[in-house]
Amino acid sequence: QVQLVESGGGLVQAGGSLRLSCAAFGRTSGSYAMGWYRQAPGKEREFVASISWSGIRTVYADSVKGRFTISRDNAKNTVYLQMNSLKPEDTAIYICNAAPDLGRLPGDTWGQGTQVTVSS
Repeated sequence: QVQLVESGGGLVQAGGSLRLSCAAFGRTSGSYAMGWYRQAPGKEREFVASISWSGIRTVYADSVKGRFTISRDNAKNTVYLQMNSLKPEDTAIYICNAAPDLGRLPGDTWGQGTQVTVSS
């Protein structure tokens, strides 16, 4: 059993930056791919970025390519999402997810989400 806890959300002006963290607590042994998803009010949950356990492979949604960077530190059981050049349309609850491998995201393990609000 693994619990995912996001942090780092907040209010930022358009063009600003924010770094989200997702820490895994509990039984964290084994290899897992991680992904970030987001959901805005009244909208469907959408994929943002994902990363393999090794950190070598990363995948980004077209809407965030060149602006967001996903990374992880397995020694700290943490995945990060560096968000630069933020836009109002990035406003959403950001949720992290874990799955056995990159191709099986989203998996069954979700965090509680952290709110990101970008003002214009």
